[in-house]
Amino acid sequence: MAESETVTATKPSVRRFVKLGIFLISHSNYVSFIGLVSGIVALLLLPILAKNTYVSENALMPGSANNMLSTQHVSRATEFVNDLTDSVSESHEIIAQYMSALDAEVTYHKFHPQLNQFNPLHFFTSPDSGIVSKNISCSSLGINIAGIIRAPRGDGKESIVLVTPYNPRKVGPGEALSLGIAYSVFSLLSRVTWLAKDVIWLVADSQYGEYSAVDAWLREYHAPAFREADIDNSETCNAINEVGQNPSSDRKLYSGFRRAGTMAAALVIKVAEQGNRHEDILNIYPEASNGQMPNLDLINIVNYLGAHKRGLRVKVNKMFSLFGSRWLNTLGGILESLGQIARSLNPQWKFGISATEYVEGAATLASSLYLQGLGVPTGPHGAFRDYQVDAITLEISPKVSPYKMISHSRNEFILRGGRLIEGVIRSINNLLEKFHQSFFLYLLTSSSKFVSVGVYMIPFALLVAPLPIVAGSLYSEASKSSSSSEVVVKYKSWKWLNSARKVLAIHLWGAVVSLLPYFLYQIPNSTPTTNFTVWGILSASSLLILYFVLGSPIFESATSQPEKGEWASLKSVTIATTFIGLSLMSVINFATAEIGALLIVPICLMAQPLKLDIRSRSLRTLLRATCNLALGLVVFPPVAYFLIKGAFEDTYGIKVDEYWNWVESLWTWNSATYLYVGIVHLPCWALCIHILFHPC
Repeated sequence: MAESETVTATKPSVRRFVKLGIFLISHSNYVSFIGLVSGIVALLLLPILAKNTYVSENALMPGSANNMLSTQHVSRATEFVNDLTDSVSESHEIIAQYMSALDAEVTYHKFHPQLNQFNPLHFFTSPDSGIVSKNISCSSLGINIAGIIRAPRGDGKESIVLVTPYNPRKVGPGEALSLGIAYSVFSLLSRVTWLAKDVIWLVADSQYGEYSAVDAWLREYHAPAFREADIDNSETCNAINEVGQNPSSDRKLYSGFRRAGTMAAALVIKVAEQGNRHEDILNIYPEASNGQMPNLDLINIVNYLGAHKRGLRVKVNKMFSLFGSRWLNTLGGILESLGQIARSLNPQWKFGISATEYVEGAATLASSLYLQGLGVPTGPHGAFRDYQVDAITLEISPKVSPYKMISHSRNEFILRGGRLIEGVIRSINNLLEKFHQSFFLYLLTSSSKFVSVGVYMIPFALLVAPLPIVAGSLYSEASKSSSSSEVVVKYKSWKWLNSARKVLAIHLWGAVVSLLPYFLYQIPNSTPTTNFTVWGILSASSLLILYFVLGSPIFESATSQPEKGEWASLKSVTIATTFIGLSLMSVINFATAEIGALLIVPICLMAQPLKLDIRSRSLRTLLRATCNLALGLVVFPPVAYFLIKGAFEDTYGIKVDEYWNWVESLWTWNSATYLYVGIVHLPCWALCIHILFHPC
């Protein structure tokens, strides 16, 4: 009796879902229109829905302790900066001597520059492909300097990392100031008694790139590799091996590679070379590879200490080209008016923000979405995120250029920056475990506002929700239009199988196109323009060959004339694969999936043979045909790239080699966006173009 009652109780709910599905499929045109429009509207409303940031982890307690960094530490840092900029001796020796004077464990880490060569077998590994150029001379070695302070209250199981990139061949005033700030904090931490985590100061040799130096040190720290390299010029090697072993040094350097505990967090400190003439600005760069972000609490404590304690203006990246957008300013004014009306009806309704705040939030949101979707780190901190270490890059832009700073201004600047870093380290030092309380998935609308994953996934869900509904509607209509005879049923099954084969073949073609740069890279002395041209010719030729192969009798049915509704089955399978590709991409990089949905979903929903629209000769069908042609042009990857770059980066002119350089940067950083463009976006575009020109 109980089982029968349960079955009868669940039947009505099942029937409701079935009826809802039938209703949505039968009204798929309205559902797709409403979903597409509501998805775009929800995306435009995200700056209004942003929340103020807050420190989730109570143990951080930012700003609760008084600063201990004094003018004495600043004076020592000033001496260090002067010796570094005025001395004619090796900068490595000066840095190592000053570190050793603080009783730190100082070691050198030598690394080779890596070749940025595309290799599909290393795509899902770290950005370093492990390829070292052959016949490297010892003069091309990079040398990182690492100093470690052991925590008096720690057990050596945790550590905090400070990173200051610099070029030993030419130490600029900005780099010297960043080293001075780090040294002032390092000298303080070497004497305090409250330190519970080891502190590592990494002076990264940036002559081959900031990221490469940090990444090489992290690889050795977490996964030491023992490999032989072809090294020439032994005299130079011996000279480099003797760096830091000057007999005049007061203290001895440690041999081998020294390690501390598990990294709790990392801070990359930089000082801009140019002044902004108004105020000291703190720029935060949080984006890592494939849209990875540090825990929001790390940004929150930096923002709180910088803005409220040190009086710095904290900034994050913005799309400045959007500030002059007329439609965005108009939309901001409309939303501001709606907010005022809502507050007049009920003062407790806090809907709406000012037009200026909306435009600034939208510009910051667009930048955050674009940089995360690009999948390329915005600084050397991205190397830490590959090892699941929360890290950010802090770039301080002084009011006065470092070239024009007088002694008093420089001391004040070092004191201000040093106390900021001291406060951040003290908060991280309070943690008993890794950052985990706050968000890892978010978009920033300012340094103090964010949109959480539970909010920004709504526009994406609204954009992709119509795809399976439209696919089911096309399948249902094709099934109803066919008769029930045995021959037609067999043909119908073959038709769907034929469409699936075509879609699979086109996606395999996309995979082949994605692998072509590996072979083009083997061509010696080739320019980006040449590579792009050859890549385009090979891709187009292979697509034409594949098109004729798919049109051969092997892939067609037994009947000589194609069925009129064949394009519908092809569109249904195309939409289904697009939905699957976007859903999978949202797991890897949500920002890429969001931008991809904005581009590819409209043409997938609207695609229909142009012949049918032209035959109807109505205003609605002609308008749809025009929109399809325009979308087909806009969605083409190179065109979409130049349009997005022109809109977001405020650049003018089209250079063919720019697209190749962009693609090259994607595979150099192993960005999943490259795979999405080649295996999902490009094949779906080709299938939609095939549907538009289908000979029905």
